[in-house]
Amino acid sequence: SSTVQYNCAFDSFLFLNKYYCEIISQIICPLADVDECTGPNNPCSHICSNTPGSYKCSCPKGYRGDGLKNGTHCSTDRSEFVTRFSLGMSFGFLLLVIVVSWIYFIIKKRKLMKIRGKFFEQNGGILMTQQLSPNGGTMESSKLFSAAELKAATNNYREDRILGKGGYGTVYKGLLKDGREVAIKKSKVADQTQVEQFINEVVILTQINHRNVVKLLGCCLETEVPLLVYEVISNGTLYEHIHRYKGMTSWLTWANCVRLATEAADALSYLHSAASIPIIHRDVKSTNILLDEAYTAKIADFGASRLVPIDQTQVTTLVQGTLGYLDPEYFHTSQLTEKSDVYSFGVVLAELLTKEIPLSSQRKMEERNLATYFVLSMKEDRLMEILDPQLVREASEVQLATMANLVRKCLNVRGEDRPTMKEVALELEGLKKQSRHPWGEQNYEETTGLMGQHDLYPVSSNGNPSTGEFSGQYSVQMDIITEMNRPR
Repeated sequence: SSTVQYNCAFDSFLFLNKYYCEIISQIICPLADVDECTGPNNPCSHICSNTPGSYKCSCPKGYRGDGLKNGTHCSTDRSEFVTRFSLGMSFGFLLLVIVVSWIYFIIKKRKLMKIRGKFFEQNGGILMTQQLSPNGGTMESSKLFSAAELKAATNNYREDRILGKGGYGTVYKGLLKDGREVAIKKSKVADQTQVEQFINEVVILTQINHRNVVKLLGCCLETEVPLLVYEVISNGTLYEHIHRYKGMTSWLTWANCVRLATEAADALSYLHSAASIPIIHRDVKSTNILLDEAYTAKIADFGASRLVPIDQTQVTTLVQGTLGYLDPEYFHTSQLTEKSDVYSFGVVLAELLTKEIPLSSQRKMEERNLATYFVLSMKEDRLMEILDPQLVREASEVQLATMANLVRKCLNVRGEDRPTMKEVALELEGLKKQSRHPWGEQNYEETTGLMGQHDLYPVSSNGNPSTGEFSGQYSVQMDIITEMNRPR
Protein backbone atom coordinates (compact mmCIF):
# COMPACT_ATOMS: atom_id res chain seq x y z
CA SER A 1 0.00 0.00 0.00
CA SER A 2 2.83 2.37 0.71
CA THR A 3 4.23 1.56 -2.70
CA VAL A 4 0.94 2.36 -4.39
CA GLN A 5 0.68 5.70 -2.55
CA TYR A 6 4.15 6.58 -3.65
CA ASN A 7 3.42 5.87 -7.32
CA CYS A 8 0.26 8.00 -7.22
CA ALA A 9 2.08 10.87 -5.67
CA PHE A 10 4.81 10.60 -8.32
CA ASP A 11 2.32 10.60 -11.17
CA SER A 12 0.55 13.63 -9.74
CA PHE A 13 3.84 15.41 -9.55
CA LEU A 14 4.67 14.60 -13.14
CA PHE A 15 1.24 15.77 -14.35
CA LEU A 16 1.43 19.07 -12.51
CA ASN A 17 4.98 19.55 -13.66
CA LYS A 18 3.93 19.03 -17.30
CA TYR A 19 0.97 21.37 -16.94
CA TYR A 20 3.01 24.15 -15.40
CA CYS A 21 5.77 23.65 -17.92
CA GLU A 22 3.34 24.18 -20.75
CA ILE A 23 2.06 27.39 -19.17
CA ILE A 24 5.56 28.63 -18.38
CA SER A 25 6.77 27.70 -21.87
CA GLN A 26 3.97 29.71 -23.46
CA ILE A 27 4.83 32.76 -21.36
CA ILE A 28 8.55 32.52 -21.05
CA CYS A 29 9.57 30.30 -23.93
CA PRO A 30 7.47 31.22 -26.99
CA LEU A 31 10.15 29.79 -29.23
CA ALA A 32 9.21 26.38 -28.09
CA ASP A 33 5.74 26.65 -29.78
CA VAL A 34 4.20 23.50 -31.25
CA ASP A 35 3.07 23.75 -34.92
CA GLU A 36 -0.40 22.19 -35.01
CA CYS A 37 -0.58 22.55 -38.83
CA THR A 38 2.06 19.87 -39.43
CA GLY A 39 1.62 16.23 -39.01
CA PRO A 40 -1.43 14.05 -39.19
CA ASN A 41 -3.26 16.04 -36.51
CA ASN A 42 -3.80 19.11 -38.77
CA PRO A 43 -7.22 20.40 -37.69
CA CYS A 44 -7.87 22.35 -40.93
CA SER A 45 -9.41 20.99 -44.10
CA HIS A 46 -7.72 23.47 -46.50
CA ILE A 47 -5.48 26.28 -45.29
CA CYS A 48 -3.89 26.12 -41.86
CA SER A 49 -1.97 29.09 -40.46
CA ASN A 50 0.05 28.45 -37.30
CA THR A 51 0.04 31.13 -34.59
CA PRO A 52 1.95 31.24 -31.30
CA GLY A 53 0.25 28.70 -29.10
CA SER A 54 -2.61 28.20 -31.59
CA TYR A 55 -3.57 27.99 -35.27
CA LYS A 56 -6.03 29.47 -37.77
CA CYS A 57 -8.00 27.71 -40.47
CA SER A 58 -9.23 29.46 -43.65
CA CYS A 59 -10.66 28.69 -47.09
CA PRO A 60 -9.10 29.41 -50.52
CA LYS A 61 -10.28 32.44 -52.49
CA GLY A 62 -13.60 31.71 -54.04
CA TYR A 63 -14.70 29.46 -51.17
CA ARG A 64 -16.48 30.10 -47.88
CA GLY A 65 -16.60 28.32 -44.43
CA ASP A 66 -14.45 27.99 -41.30
CA GLY A 67 -11.98 25.59 -42.86
CA LEU A 68 -12.05 23.09 -39.94
CA LYS A 69 -12.18 19.38 -40.56
CA ASN A 70 -14.90 18.99 -37.97
CA GLY A 71 -16.56 22.31 -38.82
CA THR A 72 -18.43 23.66 -41.88
CA HIS A 73 -15.45 22.89 -44.08
CA CYS A 74 -15.07 25.04 -47.27
CA SER A 75 -17.75 25.30 -49.93
CA THR A 76 -17.75 27.14 -53.28
CA ASP A 77 -18.76 30.84 -53.21
CA ARG A 78 -21.15 30.89 -56.21
CA SER A 79 -21.73 34.65 -56.13
CA GLU A 80 -18.03 35.35 -56.43
CA PHE A 81 -17.76 32.76 -59.17
CA VAL A 82 -20.60 34.38 -61.08
CA THR A 83 -18.97 37.79 -60.59
CA ARG A 84 -15.66 36.49 -61.80
CA PHE A 85 -17.25 34.77 -64.74
CA SER A 86 -19.22 37.89 -65.67
CA LEU A 87 -16.15 40.09 -65.48
CA GLY A 88 -14.19 37.62 -67.54
CA MET A 89 -16.90 37.47 -70.17
CA SER A 90 -17.22 41.27 -70.25
CA PHE A 91 -13.50 41.82 -70.69
CA GLY A 92 -13.39 39.05 -73.27
CA PHE A 93 -16.27 40.57 -75.23
CA LEU A 94 -14.70 44.04 -75.02
CA LEU A 95 -11.41 42.65 -76.28
CA LEU A 96 -13.24 40.89 -79.10
CA VAL A 97 -15.03 44.14 -80.08
CA ILE A 98 -11.73 46.02 -80.07
CA VAL A 99 -10.02 43.39 -82.21
CA VAL A 100 -12.96 43.17 -84.65
CA SER A 101 -13.17 46.98 -84.88
CA TRP A 102 -9.44 47.24 -85.48
CA ILE A 103 -9.64 44.63 -88.23
CA TYR A 104 -12.71 46.39 -89.73
CA PHE A 105 -11.00 49.79 -89.80
CA ILE A 106 -7.85 48.30 -91.29
CA ILE A 107 -9.91 46.62 -94.02
CA LYS A 108 -11.91 49.82 -94.55
CA LYS A 109 -8.73 51.91 -94.70
CA ARG A 110 -7.16 49.53 -97.20
CA LYS A 111 -10.35 49.57 -99.25
CA LEU A 112 -10.44 53.38 -99.13
CA MET A 113 -6.78 53.54 -100.13
CA LYS A 114 -7.52 51.16 -102.98
CA ILE A 115 -10.45 53.32 -104.12
CA ARG A 116 -8.34 56.47 -103.83
CA GLY A 117 -5.58 54.78 -105.78
CA LYS A 118 -8.12 53.81 -108.42
CA PHE A 119 -9.44 57.38 -108.59
CA PHE A 120 -5.88 58.74 -108.65
CA GLU A 121 -5.12 56.57 -111.67
CA GLN A 122 -8.55 57.18 -113.22
CA ASN A 123 -8.16 60.94 -112.77
CA GLY A 124 -4.83 60.85 -114.52
CA GLY A 125 -2.50 61.13 -111.54
CA ILE A 126 0.12 58.86 -113.11
CA LEU A 127 -0.21 60.56 -116.49
CA MET A 128 -0.05 63.95 -114.81
CA THR A 129 3.18 63.02 -113.04
CA GLN A 130 4.65 61.82 -116.33
CA GLN A 131 3.65 65.03 -118.12
CA LEU A 132 4.83 67.32 -115.34
CA SER A 133 8.31 65.80 -115.12
CA PRO A 134 9.55 66.65 -118.64
CA ASN A 135 7.92 70.09 -118.45
CA GLY A 136 9.79 71.05 -115.31
CA GLY A 137 6.88 70.69 -112.89
CA THR A 138 6.25 68.34 -110.00
CA MET A 139 3.26 67.12 -108.06
CA GLU A 140 4.62 69.22 -105.20
CA SER A 141 4.22 72.34 -107.36
CA SER A 142 0.54 72.20 -106.46
CA LYS A 143 -0.80 70.97 -103.15
CA LEU A 144 -2.82 67.76 -103.13
CA PHE A 145 -5.98 68.40 -101.12
CA SER A 146 -8.01 65.60 -99.54
CA ALA A 147 -11.64 65.02 -100.49
CA ALA A 148 -12.73 65.53 -96.86
CA GLU A 149 -10.88 68.86 -96.68
CA LEU A 150 -12.63 70.28 -99.76
CA LYS A 151 -16.00 68.84 -98.73
CA ALA A 152 -15.72 70.65 -95.39
CA ALA A 153 -14.51 73.84 -97.12
CA THR A 154 -17.65 74.01 -99.29
CA ASN A 155 -20.05 72.77 -96.59
CA ASN A 156 -20.69 69.62 -98.64
CA TYR A 157 -20.91 71.61 -101.90
CA ARG A 158 -23.99 73.57 -100.90
CA GLU A 159 -25.92 75.47 -103.55
CA ASP A 160 -25.22 78.84 -101.92
CA ARG A 161 -21.48 78.25 -102.37
CA ILE A 162 -21.70 78.16 -106.19
CA LEU A 163 -19.68 80.91 -107.88
CA GLY A 164 -20.51 79.87 -111.42
CA LYS A 165 -21.45 77.05 -113.76
CA GLY A 166 -20.05 76.13 -117.15
CA GLY A 167 -20.25 73.45 -119.78
CA TYR A 168 -17.69 71.30 -118.00
CA GLY A 169 -18.59 71.77 -114.35
CA THR A 170 -19.32 74.00 -111.39
CA VAL A 171 -17.09 76.36 -109.41
CA TYR A 172 -17.68 76.57 -105.64
CA LYS A 173 -16.42 79.05 -103.10
CA GLY A 174 -14.63 77.32 -100.24
CA LEU A 175 -13.08 78.32 -96.93
CA LEU A 176 -10.04 76.30 -95.85
CA LYS A 177 -9.12 75.60 -92.23
CA ASP A 178 -6.34 78.18 -92.38
CA GLY A 179 -8.90 80.86 -93.29
CA ARG A 180 -8.05 81.15 -96.99
CA GLU A 181 -10.89 81.57 -99.47
CA VAL A 182 -10.56 79.39 -102.55
CA ALA A 183 -12.47 78.56 -105.72
CA ILE A 184 -13.01 74.82 -106.26
CA LYS A 185 -13.73 73.65 -109.79
CA LYS A 186 -15.70 70.40 -109.87
CA SER A 187 -16.40 68.53 -113.11
CA LYS A 188 -19.96 67.41 -113.82
CA VAL A 189 -19.17 63.83 -114.81
CA ALA A 190 -16.10 61.68 -115.00
CA ASP A 191 -15.14 60.93 -118.59
CA GLN A 192 -11.80 60.56 -120.28
CA THR A 193 -12.12 63.81 -122.24
CA GLN A 194 -12.58 65.88 -119.10
CA VAL A 195 -9.82 63.98 -117.30
CA GLU A 196 -7.46 64.93 -120.11
CA GLN A 197 -8.56 68.56 -119.85
CA PHE A 198 -8.06 68.44 -116.09
CA ILE A 199 -4.53 67.06 -116.45
CA ASN A 200 -3.83 69.58 -119.19
CA GLU A 201 -4.96 72.48 -117.01
CA VAL A 202 -2.76 71.39 -114.09
CA VAL A 203 0.25 70.88 -116.35
CA ILE A 204 -0.29 74.28 -118.03
CA LEU A 205 -0.79 76.20 -114.80
CA THR A 206 2.33 74.76 -113.19
CA GLN A 207 4.30 76.53 -115.95
CA ILE A 208 2.66 79.94 -115.42
CA ASN A 209 3.55 82.70 -112.98
CA HIS A 210 1.86 85.94 -114.02
CA ARG A 211 -0.16 88.46 -112.04
CA ASN A 212 -2.92 88.45 -114.68
CA VAL A 213 -3.36 84.67 -114.72
CA VAL A 214 -5.51 82.91 -112.10
CA LYS A 215 -3.25 81.05 -109.68
CA LEU A 216 -3.68 77.30 -109.18
CA LEU A 217 -3.36 76.39 -105.48
CA GLY A 218 -3.77 72.63 -105.79
CA CYS A 219 -5.96 69.74 -106.83
CA CYS A 220 -7.73 66.66 -105.48
CA LEU A 221 -7.39 63.31 -107.23
CA GLU A 222 -9.09 60.99 -104.72
CA THR A 223 -12.69 61.67 -105.74
CA GLU A 224 -14.76 60.27 -108.59
CA VAL A 225 -14.33 63.52 -110.49
CA PRO A 226 -11.09 65.53 -110.25
CA LEU A 227 -11.14 68.86 -108.44
CA LEU A 228 -9.01 71.96 -109.04
CA VAL A 229 -8.42 74.57 -106.33
CA TYR A 230 -7.71 78.18 -107.36
CA GLU A 231 -7.33 81.52 -105.69
CA VAL A 232 -10.80 82.98 -105.36
CA ILE A 233 -11.65 85.81 -107.78
CA SER A 234 -14.44 87.77 -106.18
CA ASN A 235 -15.86 90.12 -108.81
CA GLY A 236 -17.15 87.74 -111.44
CA THR A 237 -16.39 87.63 -115.15
CA LEU A 238 -15.79 90.41 -117.64
CA TYR A 239 -18.78 89.10 -119.62
CA GLU A 240 -21.11 89.78 -116.69
CA HIS A 241 -19.87 93.34 -116.26
CA ILE A 242 -20.03 94.12 -119.98
CA HIS A 243 -23.60 92.97 -120.48
CA ARG A 244 -25.18 93.53 -117.06
CA TYR A 245 -25.19 97.30 -117.41
CA LYS A 246 -25.74 97.56 -121.15
CA GLY A 247 -27.25 100.96 -121.98
CA MET A 248 -26.37 102.28 -118.53
CA THR A 249 -23.41 104.22 -117.17
CA SER A 250 -21.09 101.74 -115.47
CA TRP A 251 -17.60 101.54 -114.02
CA LEU A 252 -16.44 100.26 -117.45
CA THR A 253 -15.24 103.67 -118.53
CA TRP A 254 -12.92 104.12 -121.50
CA ALA A 255 -9.89 104.16 -119.19
CA ASN A 256 -11.00 100.97 -117.42
CA CYS A 257 -11.79 99.19 -120.68
CA VAL A 258 -8.33 99.98 -122.04
CA ARG A 259 -6.71 98.95 -118.75
CA LEU A 260 -8.53 95.59 -118.63
CA ALA A 261 -7.74 94.93 -122.29
CA THR A 262 -4.08 95.74 -121.65
CA GLU A 263 -3.89 93.42 -118.64
CA ALA A 264 -5.50 90.54 -120.54
CA ALA A 265 -3.26 91.14 -123.56
CA ASP A 266 -0.17 91.17 -121.33
CA ALA A 267 -1.14 87.79 -119.91
CA LEU A 268 -1.75 86.26 -123.35
CA SER A 269 1.49 87.76 -124.65
CA TYR A 270 3.29 86.15 -121.70
CA LEU A 271 1.73 82.77 -122.53
CA HIS A 272 2.78 83.02 -126.17
CA SER A 273 6.30 84.35 -125.83
CA ALA A 274 7.56 84.47 -122.24
CA ALA A 275 6.45 81.16 -120.70
CA SER A 276 9.08 78.38 -120.49
CA ILE A 277 7.06 76.51 -123.12
CA PRO A 278 4.72 78.60 -125.35
CA ILE A 279 1.06 78.16 -124.47
CA ILE A 280 -1.98 78.71 -126.69
CA HIS A 281 -5.05 79.32 -124.56
CA ARG A 282 -7.51 78.22 -127.28
CA ASP A 283 -10.62 79.50 -125.45
CA VAL A 284 -10.11 83.24 -125.01
CA LYS A 285 -13.47 84.88 -124.23
CA SER A 286 -14.92 87.42 -121.82
CA THR A 287 -16.30 84.69 -119.52
CA ASN A 288 -12.73 83.41 -119.07
CA ILE A 289 -11.47 86.83 -117.99
CA LEU A 290 -12.17 87.22 -114.27
CA LEU A 291 -12.01 90.35 -112.13
CA ASP A 292 -10.54 90.30 -108.63
CA GLU A 293 -11.37 92.57 -105.69
CA ALA A 294 -9.32 95.39 -107.27
CA TYR A 295 -11.01 94.83 -110.67
CA THR A 296 -7.78 93.50 -112.14
CA ALA A 297 -8.16 91.15 -115.12
CA LYS A 298 -7.20 87.50 -114.61
CA ILE A 299 -7.13 84.96 -117.44
CA ALA A 300 -8.74 81.65 -116.38
CA ASP A 301 -9.79 78.19 -117.62
CA PHE A 302 -6.84 76.48 -119.29
CA GLY A 303 -8.63 73.17 -119.84
CA ALA A 304 -8.46 73.52 -123.63
CA SER A 305 -4.98 75.10 -123.74
CA ARG A 306 -2.04 73.56 -125.53
CA LEU A 307 1.69 73.59 -124.93
CA VAL A 308 3.51 74.28 -128.18
CA PRO A 309 7.10 73.08 -128.64
CA ILE A 310 9.42 76.03 -129.26
CA ASP A 311 10.43 74.71 -132.70
CA GLN A 312 6.78 74.60 -133.89
CA THR A 313 4.51 77.43 -134.95
CA GLN A 314 1.27 75.46 -135.21
CA VAL A 315 -0.38 72.33 -133.82
CA THR A 316 -2.96 70.16 -135.54
CA THR A 317 -5.79 69.43 -133.09
CA LEU A 318 -9.47 68.70 -132.91
CA VAL A 319 -11.27 72.03 -133.06
CA GLN A 320 -12.14 73.34 -129.61
CA GLY A 321 -13.40 76.72 -128.54
CA THR A 322 -16.55 78.81 -128.25
CA LEU A 323 -18.62 79.80 -131.24
CA GLY A 324 -18.53 83.55 -131.74
CA TYR A 325 -14.93 83.67 -130.50
CA LEU A 326 -13.57 80.80 -132.58
CA ASP A 327 -10.92 81.58 -135.19
CA PRO A 328 -12.52 80.75 -138.62
CA GLU A 329 -9.15 79.70 -140.07
CA TYR A 330 -8.60 77.25 -137.21
CA PHE A 331 -12.20 76.07 -137.56
CA HIS A 332 -11.65 75.07 -141.18
CA THR A 333 -8.05 73.81 -141.08
CA SER A 334 -7.66 72.46 -137.50
CA GLN A 335 -4.28 74.24 -137.52
CA LEU A 336 -3.97 75.89 -134.12
CA THR A 337 -1.56 78.85 -133.90
CA GLU A 338 -0.95 81.75 -131.54
CA LYS A 339 -2.93 83.89 -133.98
CA SER A 340 -6.05 81.89 -133.05
CA ASP A 341 -5.89 83.51 -129.61
CA VAL A 342 -5.39 86.89 -131.29
CA TYR A 343 -8.64 86.48 -133.23
CA SER A 344 -10.57 85.48 -130.08
CA PHE A 345 -9.10 88.44 -128.22
CA GLY A 346 -10.22 90.70 -131.08
CA VAL A 347 -13.80 89.54 -130.43
CA VAL A 348 -13.38 90.40 -126.72
CA LEU A 349 -12.20 93.92 -127.71
CA ALA A 350 -15.21 94.31 -130.00
CA GLU A 351 -17.40 93.16 -127.11
CA LEU A 352 -15.87 95.82 -124.84
CA LEU A 353 -16.36 98.57 -127.44
CA THR A 354 -19.94 97.72 -128.43
CA LYS A 355 -21.34 95.94 -125.34
CA GLU A 356 -22.81 93.43 -127.81
CA ILE A 357 -22.77 89.65 -127.29
CA PRO A 358 -20.64 87.56 -129.72
CA LEU A 359 -23.60 85.76 -131.28
CA SER A 360 -27.07 87.26 -131.30
CA SER A 361 -30.26 86.27 -133.08
CA GLN A 362 -31.53 89.81 -132.40
CA ARG A 363 -29.26 91.21 -135.13
CA LYS A 364 -29.77 90.73 -138.87
CA MET A 365 -28.69 87.37 -140.27
CA GLU A 366 -25.51 88.71 -141.81
CA GLU A 367 -24.65 90.54 -138.57
CA ARG A 368 -25.37 87.84 -135.99
CA ASN A 369 -21.67 87.20 -135.56
CA LEU A 370 -20.12 90.13 -133.68
CA ALA A 371 -16.85 89.95 -135.61
CA THR A 372 -18.71 90.24 -138.91
CA TYR A 373 -21.01 92.92 -137.49
CA PHE A 374 -18.04 95.01 -136.31
CA VAL A 375 -16.03 94.81 -139.53
CA LEU A 376 -19.13 95.41 -141.68
CA SER A 377 -19.96 98.52 -139.64
CA MET A 378 -16.46 99.86 -140.20
CA LYS A 379 -16.74 99.14 -143.94
CA GLU A 380 -20.05 101.00 -144.15
CA ASP A 381 -18.65 103.92 -142.12
CA ARG A 382 -21.18 103.53 -139.31
CA LEU A 383 -18.81 102.41 -136.56
CA MET A 384 -19.86 105.21 -134.20
CA GLU A 385 -23.43 103.93 -134.36
CA ILE A 386 -22.57 100.54 -132.86
CA LEU A 387 -20.05 101.70 -130.22
CA ASP A 388 -21.16 101.98 -126.60
CA PRO A 389 -22.47 105.56 -126.08
CA GLN A 390 -20.56 105.92 -122.80
CA LEU A 391 -17.26 105.21 -124.56
CA VAL A 392 -18.12 107.56 -127.41
CA ARG A 393 -18.67 110.34 -124.85
CA GLU A 394 -15.48 109.63 -122.90
CA ALA A 395 -12.89 108.83 -125.59
CA SER A 396 -11.62 110.91 -128.46
CA GLU A 397 -12.28 109.89 -132.05
CA VAL A 398 -8.56 109.22 -132.41
CA GLN A 399 -8.59 106.76 -129.52
CA LEU A 400 -11.74 105.04 -130.76
CA ALA A 401 -10.33 104.82 -134.27
CA THR A 402 -7.04 103.39 -132.99
CA MET A 403 -8.83 100.74 -130.98
CA ALA A 404 -11.20 99.94 -133.87
CA ASN A 405 -8.27 99.49 -136.26
CA LEU A 406 -6.60 97.17 -133.74
CA VAL A 407 -9.79 95.10 -133.48
CA ARG A 408 -10.07 94.89 -137.27
CA LYS A 409 -6.47 93.68 -137.55
CA CYS A 410 -7.08 91.03 -134.88
CA LEU A 411 -10.21 89.87 -136.73
CA ASN A 412 -8.42 89.44 -140.04
CA VAL A 413 -9.54 86.18 -141.67
CA ARG A 414 -5.94 85.25 -142.49
CA GLY A 415 -3.96 84.37 -139.39
CA GLU A 416 -0.66 85.52 -140.86
CA ASP A 417 -2.10 89.02 -141.38
CA ARG A 418 -3.02 89.40 -137.72
CA PRO A 419 -0.64 91.06 -135.26
CA THR A 420 1.03 89.02 -132.51
CA MET A 421 -0.26 89.31 -128.97
CA LYS A 422 2.92 91.15 -128.06
CA GLU A 423 2.15 93.77 -130.71
CA VAL A 424 -1.45 93.98 -129.50
CA ALA A 425 -0.27 94.46 -125.91
CA LEU A 426 2.16 97.22 -126.94
CA GLU A 427 -0.51 99.08 -128.88
CA LEU A 428 -2.95 98.82 -125.98
CA GLU A 429 -0.25 100.06 -123.62
CA GLY A 430 0.08 103.12 -125.83
CA LEU A 431 -3.68 103.67 -125.69
CA LYS A 432 -3.58 103.24 -121.92
CA LYS A 433 -1.07 106.08 -121.65
CA GLN A 434 -3.18 108.24 -123.99
CA SER A 435 -6.29 107.63 -121.88
CA ARG A 436 -4.67 109.67 -119.11
CA HIS A 437 -4.71 112.63 -121.55
CA PRO A 438 -7.70 111.80 -123.79
CA TRP A 439 -7.23 114.55 -126.36
CA GLY A 440 -3.45 114.25 -126.60
CA GLU A 441 -1.61 116.40 -129.13
CA GLN A 442 -2.86 114.86 -132.38
CA ASN A 443 -3.64 117.40 -135.07
CA TYR A 444 -6.54 117.41 -137.44
CA GLU A 445 -4.66 115.64 -140.23
CA GLU A 446 -3.72 112.74 -137.93
CA THR A 447 -7.32 112.43 -136.79
CA THR A 448 -8.61 112.47 -140.35
CA GLY A 449 -6.04 109.89 -141.38
CA LEU A 450 -6.91 107.53 -138.55
CA MET A 451 -10.62 107.82 -139.15
CA GLY A 452 -10.33 107.79 -142.92
CA GLN A 453 -11.38 104.86 -145.06
CA HIS A 454 -7.90 104.06 -146.32
CA ASP A 455 -6.62 103.48 -142.80
CA LEU A 456 -9.63 101.49 -141.66
CA TYR A 457 -9.72 98.99 -144.51
CA PRO A 458 -7.27 97.22 -146.83
CA VAL A 459 -6.53 99.14 -150.00
CA SER A 460 -6.37 97.52 -153.42
CA SER A 461 -3.82 98.39 -156.08
CA ASN A 462 -6.22 100.86 -157.73
CA GLY A 463 -6.56 102.86 -154.51
CA ASN A 464 -10.09 101.76 -153.70
CA PRO A 465 -11.00 99.99 -150.46
CA SER A 466 -10.59 96.24 -150.87
CA THR A 467 -13.53 94.02 -150.00
CA GLY A 468 -11.75 90.73 -150.54
CA GLU A 469 -10.61 90.35 -146.95
CA PHE A 470 -14.04 91.16 -145.57
CA SER A 471 -15.86 88.94 -148.07
CA GLY A 472 -13.66 85.99 -147.21
CA GLN A 473 -14.09 86.60 -143.51
CA TYR A 474 -17.84 86.99 -143.86
CA SER A 475 -18.08 83.73 -145.80
CA VAL A 476 -16.06 81.77 -143.25
CA GLN A 477 -17.92 83.20 -140.26
CA MET A 478 -21.29 82.50 -141.88
CA ASP A 479 -20.14 78.89 -142.22
CA ILE A 480 -19.56 78.84 -138.47
CA ILE A 481 -23.04 80.23 -137.79
CA THR A 482 -24.49 77.62 -140.13
CA GLU A 483 -22.62 74.89 -138.26
CA MET A 484 -23.97 76.21 -134.97
CA ASN A 485 -27.58 76.25 -136.20
CA ARG A 486 -27.41 72.86 -137.89
CA PRO A 487 -29.53 70.22 -136.08
CA ARG A 488 -27.45 67.73 -134.10
